Amino acid sequence: MDIVSLAIAWLVTSVSFFIISKLPIGVDIDSFGKAMVSAAVFGLLNALVRPIFLLFTFPALLITFGLFMIVINAAIFGLAAWLVEGFRLRWGIWSALLGAVALGFINSLGVADSRYESTFRLKLQNSPDLAYSHWEILNSYLY
Repeated sequence: MDIVSLAIAWLVTSVSFFIISKLPIGVDIDSFGKAMVSAAVFGLLNALVRPIFLLFTFPALLITFGLFMIVINAAIFGLAAWLVEGFRLRWGIWSALLGAVALGFINSLGVADSRYESTFRLKLQNSPDLAYSHWEILNSYLY
C-alpha cells in the first residue's frame, strides 16, 4: 500500500468515525481532529494488536465461522476509545459493538478499493484498445 492509498484510507476512516459519532449508538467524539486521531490509533491497533487477538481467538473464529471478528473489532474499537481522550463510549461494550459494525458498514461504502485500480490497470495493459478516456475519468475520480 503506497502512501497516497494509506492517506485516503485514513481520511475515509476519520470521516467514518465522525459520522458514527453523530449516530445515536453511544459513540461520542468531540471534534473532527479527535476523529482523525481516533482513526490513526484504530489503524495502529489493527496493525499491531489484531494479529495477536486472531492468534488467541482462532478456535472461536473457527466455531463461529468468522462471526467472532465482530467481537475482535469491538475490542479494538473500545481499546481505541480508551486510549484517545475525547473519544467515549456511553454504553461500554454495547457501544463498541455497534460502533465497530457501523464502522465496517460505512467504510465498505466509502473506501475506494485499491485492488480495483490495480485490476483496471492490468486490464488496460492486456487490452490497449480500451478507450483511454475511461482511464482518465477513473484517474480523475480517484486522485
